[in-house]
Amino acid sequence: MLKLGLPIMFLAFAADQASKWVILNHVMAPPQVIPVTGFFNLVLGRNTGVSFGLFGDAPPWMLIAFTLAIVTGLLVWMKRADDRLTAVSLGLIVGGALGNLVDRLQHGAVTDFLDFYLGAYHWPAFNLADVAIVSGVGLLLLESVWPRDEMRVRKADPKSVR
Repeated sequence: MLKLGLPIMFLAFAADQASKWVILNHVMAPPQVIPVTGFFNLVLGRNTGVSFGLFGDAPPWMLIAFTLAIVTGLLVWMKRADDRLTAVSLGLIVGGALGNLVDRLQHGAVTDFLDFYLGAYHWPAFNLADVAIVSGVGLLLLESVWPRDEMRVRKADPKSVR
């Protein structure tokens, strides 16, 4: 299912990198908090760890190696996938992981800029790569619990994926 998963991966990666480029080069020059709605701001944050700042004190090489290992495993899974939903899910996860990996390699940290909040509680800032990863994981979880006959998208017809 690489014919479906890889384009999704590239789209997720490109959307993430383009959004970060705009934020870093046009919106956050200089860094600031930009209120958008009563529950959403644009901010500039750098996360040296993974989700919610976990492993923020880990050596960068360790997080890079871990990401590369995970991406490799997910690409093997994508190649062996026999349905569209799995391929799309894995494409989203890998595209997001690669987007954050590029950040880590370029800046030593992941660029986060989406800040949602309710009153004084702010959810940790995140980016489009994180959205892709969480969406892909959510789709995989949904697929794993939903009855296959109702939810699972059957193996693609090779002619329909071209």
